[in-house]
Amino acid sequence: MIEKSTREIQRVMHPLKFRMLSVKKITQVSPRMQRITLTGEDLEGFVSASADDHVKVFFPAPGEDKPVVPSVGPDGPVIPQGAIMRDYTPLRFDPVANELDLEFVLHEEGPGTTWAKNAQVGSVIGVGGPRGSMIVPYDFDWYLMVGDEVAIPSFMRRLTELPVGAKALVMIEVASKDEEREIVSSADMEVIWLHRNGQAAGSTNMLRDMVIKSKFPYGDYFAWVSGESQMVKEIKEILENIKGGNLSWIKATAYWKKQLS
Repeated sequence: MIEKSTREIQRVMHPLKFRMLSVKKITQVSPRMQRITLTGEDLEGFVSASADDHVKVFFPAPGEDKPVVPSVGPDGPVIPQGAIMRDYTPLRFDPVANELDLEFVLHEEGPGTTWAKNAQVGSVIGVGGPRGSMIVPYDFDWYLMVGDEVAIPSFMRRLTELPVGAKALVMIEVASKDEEREIVSSADMEVIWLHRNGQAAGSTNMLRDMVIKSKFPYGDYFAWVSGESQMVKEIKEILENIKGGNLSWIKATAYWKKQLS
């Protein structure tokens, strides 16, 4: 097990605000991934300080044009009954252009997929948060990122932010080679794309097996694991028990659960 060092993860909190935003632009970045650029006066004061951030997106109910969004009460957010919401990573925020980019995986079902497939310029959704940011220092010996399609936005943002001299090993499972993306980074990175080629998302062991068999670089590493719930759980355990990971330096986030997305 790697010994603990003085490296410290900081948590920074932000004022909670719920925003009503409209679609400015729609970009098909791959066959199964759609980028939605949002805008609106409510974006004023938006803060996203880390690639680990997530916002809560509120979708309109079937047959409605606008979503029902929470209010902020004295004890925190008051979420209306029946609110339709999912978590997404802020891929890019441009305060000058007043734009926020989110990416949606176009899988078989789910409110996010349904909304994204039918979205048009001018469509309205609600966005809450981020409530806080986890600031990871960039002085680790190297960085590990393991995930499926839903992890791509946070991984792309993280790799964009890594400085010159940083090292990263990235493993991403996608439906097919057509889903591979160009990733720009100043870091020294190795990106391994794994293709399901017809197998259902959440049904393979490709990421787990790749983590086990890979020879990791020497030194302290910080790991991000994101994607299907069972996959995230298994890989977190492998990193801690087999691959010398420090539990304090592993951020494991289950974005979806097989058959329940």
